[in-house]
Amino acid sequence: MKFHYYSETDSLYIDLSQKSSAESIEVAEGVVLDFDLNGKLIGIDIDNASKTVDLSRLEAEALPIQSLAISQQPAASET
Repeated sequence: MKFHYYSETDSLYIDLSQKSSAESIEVAEGVVLDFDLNGKLIGIDIDNASKTVDLSRLEAEALPIQSLAISQQPAASET
């Protein structure tokens, strides 16, 4: 599972699978669910994410995590 935040569009994509999306359904204003060819949920797209969720904190509880990777984009002054 990967979380992708796109600051230029203020959208958060939660990638649940490496599969390609075959169908997308907007379930609430600005919230789109992506499904694969078999109807399995593979991703969640949240528009206006900074106004919808707290992006300053990510917490996982009781997940069987075997690998944790954190990557940050360099600050504008570092590019």
